[in-house]
Amino acid sequence: MAKEIICAGFGGQGVLTAGMLLINAGMEQDKNVLFYPSYGSEMRGGTANCTVKISDKLIASPVSKHPDILFTMNTPAIDKFEDRLKPGGLLLVNSSIVPEDRKYREDIKVVKIPATDIAAEVKNPKGANLVMLGALAAHSDLFTIEYMETAIVSFFEKKGKGKYNEKNVACYRRGVEGR
Repeated sequence: MAKEIICAGFGGQGVLTAGMLLINAGMEQDKNVLFYPSYGSEMRGGTANCTVKISDKLIASPVSKHPDILFTMNTPAIDKFEDRLKPGGLLLVNSSIVPEDRKYREDIKVVKIPATDIAAEVKNPKGANLVMLGALAAHSDLFTIEYMETAIVSFFEKKGKGKYNEKNVACYRRGVEGR
């Protein structure tokens, strides 16, 4: 098993946290992982992305020329990375922010999820990234749906933020459902 994922969006949308959640889930399964963040100096509101690699084998490079999965929180993220996505790859789109009439490559699987809207409905505005992780778990074979939920809960408990797990899990599960 070897998967390459790019998580991208604006600073403050939780794309780096999503990447950390993925690598922690991989580490807990004794996988080799790589997390390579990139963000503008302006942070919140600027661009942010991270490359995540999870593999049974050693990882040779932090560069991901053709990721398997692209996790996008906004239109500029799609503009920047869609062409790099491997044919047959998975493109996750935060349809709350990306225009409905946007055109995508024909050779990839596109999953649209209104992540920002769902997070607001659950009253967890910082949880849009967790909604997207739910969609990722539902539409890929990276981790089982149940395992990823457990990994998210564990991650936040270790960070001393377990009090938010009820709302975090609600966001994640809505992402799994796709609505």
